[in-house]
Amino acid sequence: MDSPFPPPTAASPAASPHRAPYEALVTAVLAWKNPDLEPRDYEQIALQLTGHARAVAAGVRDYAAALPKSDGRGALAEVVLREARSRLSAPLEGTARCARNRARLVRALYMRLDRLTEPLPAAP
Repeated sequence: MDSPFPPPTAASPAASPHRAPYEALVTAVLAWKNPDLEPRDYEQIALQLTGHARAVAAGVRDYAAALPKSDGRGALAEVVLREARSRLSAPLEGTARCARNRARLVRALYMRLDRLTEPLPAAP
């Protein structure tokens, strides 16, 4: 199965060793066809993803804050962070839908973090 995440560069902080287990969890959650877990299991998965989403959002916020105001990546990061705040303010539920929503959020935050940490192409 193809990963929904772009590969980070080795020098990127987005290449943290803590990233791989969460990417695997996100990939697994988003691949569910007809999950049949107990509500407490869905809630535990959503809780894990929520905590990690908060950590990745903090990284996105830090990188965006360090960019010059003229860099459009900062504005895009703010859009993603606003959406993250909104989603994270929703209460956790013991449902597959809640776990999937948190998984999508982690994926979106990692994608934004990767965009913030990749070098800009050289001007011609």
